[in-house]
Amino acid sequence: MKWNEMRESNNVEDRRGIPGGAGSVGIGTALVAVVLGLIFGVSPLQVLNFLQGNQGVPTSQTSSQPINDRDSAFVKSVLGDTEDTWDKIFSTQLKRRYEPPKLVLFNNGVNSGCGSAQTATGPFYCPSDRKVYLDLGFFEQVQATAGTNSDFARSYAIAHEVGHHVQTTLGISAKVRQAQANASPEEANALSVRQELQADCFAGLWAYYTAQRGLINEQDVAGALNTATQIGDDYLQKRSRGYAVPDSFTHGSSQQRVSWFTRGLKSGDIDQCNTFASP
Repeated sequence: MKWNEMRESNNVEDRRGIPGGAGSVGIGTALVAVVLGLIFGVSPLQVLNFLQGNQGVPTSQTSSQPINDRDSAFVKSVLGDTEDTWDKIFSTQLKRRYEPPKLVLFNNGVNSGCGSAQTATGPFYCPSDRKVYLDLGFFEQVQATAGTNSDFARSYAIAHEVGHHVQTTLGISAKVRQAQANASPEEANALSVRQELQADCFAGLWAYYTAQRGLINEQDVAGALNTATQIGDDYLQKRSRGYAVPDSFTHGSSQQRVSWFTRGLKSGDIDQCNTFASP
């Protein structure tokens, strides 16, 4: 995958190295620092640094400073390419303007508009603040599944989350939540699966245009499809418990995930990604 030939996005927010990924001080912590400072006759700033585990380091230095490494460059490049692709799809197929999401890099934990999350959560999209959140430790898990040639499999994960942003932008996510409010638990879960499969199809759309420009090859696609197979709900459930329970699926079976990703990859047509109209 020739990701280094893609345009880097400016919409990446690097929170790695920031405790909790928040980059800010809570009101409660600040009040405690003031009180202890008055009691012991020291600067509240010194107390605050101690409470945050940053003795001797001024709080103002604890900021979101970008870390220039291969992984962050990779993420910026893939995100930039999704921006260019969806800008083209929106302008030519939907006749409207695309507003890209922000992507937040973090490690260990992060505070988002949808609440706090840990590394184990995996990549996720928060519709409340319209940001994609990614702990780069997740890439190690992808490599364990896809092998050393895992660049496209990792970009597939990013493109999937960007697909959720597209759903939010088009009002699809809001309609799903509205339908779920009046549905049975089983029906609500089925709608969630269809939403996830559509995000897979949207990731396939991005791959279609990437392939057109010669930035990926058949081996890259094969690696992504293998990853899609191994993150299907049936595969994961059988590996963990020995059997699968379709009613409890959250993202779809391996066959479904591969099928919808492939549909987007082969068509390049957003109208082919209507998972809600499919049997």
